[in-house]
Amino acid sequence: MWSGLKTGLRMIVVMTVLTGLVYPVVVTGLAQVIFPAKAHGSLIETDGKIVGSKLIGQGFAKPEYFHPRPSAAGSGYDAGASSGSNYGPTNQKLIDRVKESVAQYRAENPDYTGDIPADAVTTSASGLDPHISPENAAIQVRRVAKAREASLGAVQALVDQWTEHPWLGFIGEPRVNVLQLNLELDERFPAR
Repeated sequence: MWSGLKTGLRMIVVMTVLTGLVYPVVVTGLAQVIFPAKAHGSLIETDGKIVGSKLIGQGFAKPEYFHPRPSAAGSGYDAGASSGSNYGPTNQKLIDRVKESVAQYRAENPDYTGDIPADAVTTSASGLDPHISPENAAIQVRRVAKAREASLGAVQALVDQWTEHPWLGFIGEPRVNVLQLNLELDERFPAR
C-alpha cells in the first residue's frame, strides 16, 4: 500500500513540475521569440502611447467615428466581464435591447433606409468583438465622411483598405477592425 502511495505522490510532484512549471515557461518563451506582438496582446500604439488592442473592441459613439457592434460585457467592452447576454431569441429583454439598438442605429445613420446588418444590433458571444462587417461599415461611411468633411470615396477607400478577408479565402468572414479604422481616420482626416 505504501509503495503505491509513494509512487502516486512522486507522479503528482513530477507532473506538477512538468505541466505547471516547465511547459508554461517553454511555451511562453517560444511565444515571446516567435510571436512577440501577439504574445503581448496585439497592442496598438500611437505616439508612444498604447491606445488599445487589435483583439478587444472599444466603444465609439461620436459621429466622426465608426461605431462597433453592441457589447454585453459589463458596462461595455469590459474584458473583466467578458460574456454574451445568454438571452434566447424569445427573451423579451433581448428583443427590447435589439429594438433599442435598431432605433439608435437608424438615428445615427438617418440617410440609410435599408436592412440593418445583424452585427450592428447584436452582441458577440464574448462582448469584446473588435470587428464589424464591411456592410455595417459601408452604411456608416456617409455619417463619418460628413462629420469629418471628407469625401465619401476617400472614407470608403479606408474601409476597403482595412477590410480583412477570410483566412485562406474561406475560413471566417470579411471584417473591419473598428479601432484600427478609426485611428487611420484620425490620421488622414482629423476631426474638426
